[in-house]
Amino acid sequence: MGKLVHTSRIIITRVKGSVRKAFIEGFEEPVFYGVHGGIKRFYQLEPQEEHAATLDHIIGGVGG
Repeated sequence: MGKLVHTSRIIITRVKGSVRKAFIEGFEEPVFYGVHGGIKRFYQLEPQEEHAATLDHIIGGVGG
C-alpha cells in the first residue's frame, strides 16, 4: 500500500434549493455547486443562479 499524501477536509452546506457551498481547508473563499445546462433541464429546475455541478469538478479533476 502506498503512502498517504493528502486528506481533503471539506464542509458542505446547503444554501437554497440545489445550491451548495463548500468550504475547503486551505482556501479562504468557498466553492459553490449547483446545476446548469443539461442537468437543470433533466431535473426540470430553473435556479436563480447557475453554478458548476459536482460532476463538473469530478470530470475536471480526472481529466486535469
